[in-house]
Amino acid sequence: MPTEQELGQRLGTSRTVVREAVKILSALGRVRAHKGRGLFVADDEGMLGTGRWASFFLPTDLEHVYMLFEFRRTQEMETSRLAAHRATPAELGEIGKAAGVCRYGFESGREDLFNEGDDAFHTAIAIASHNMFLQAAVREARRLQAQSNVIGLRGSIGGHAAKAVEEHDAIHQAIRIGDAEAAAQAAAVHIDNTLDDYRREIQQRIFAPAD
Repeated sequence: MPTEQELGQRLGTSRTVVREAVKILSALGRVRAHKGRGLFVADDEGMLGTGRWASFFLPTDLEHVYMLFEFRRTQEMETSRLAAHRATPAELGEIGKAAGVCRYGFESGREDLFNEGDDAFHTAIAIASHNMFLQAAVREARRLQAQSNVIGLRGSIGGHAAKAVEEHDAIHQAIRIGDAEAAAQAAAVHIDNTLDDYRREIQQRIFAPAD
């Protein structure tokens, strides 16, 4: 990035203002300041230090996976609750659109579309919460969840998928009418059912008869 002095000249403001802005962006993980080298745009893993989670999360450790589900449950309940209070009409439209893509992916047997819609759905709700910390946490938790799928729900659009599209609709409708607690409970049900399906898949793989 340009130096603080160069940024001040480009933006028509003082170096003091630029320095304070850099401090805020550094605290948020948006930029990194390296002494003697200058300012650098941080990668996504730098946001809120979330990249550090991967250093201790083991996707093949079931205890870690189950703790991640507990964490996701708390996140999803709160983002849904806040979205019910704060979502704009445009944001409600994005949530509904994502739910529709997920449903179409399931009905057409398109796993890629189902996963795309599912990711967009949860991301849209996080955005509608208008809380940047929850947004970053949801993004990172879902990234780690995708890693754990290598031993769990990989390569299947069946199982919980049929229920998932209905659960998405329930969350969406509760957010749309502004019922925060109903939205939070619907999100909890969704995560709990996803975890139950994960456990069943793991049990089937562990106890499946050898070929």
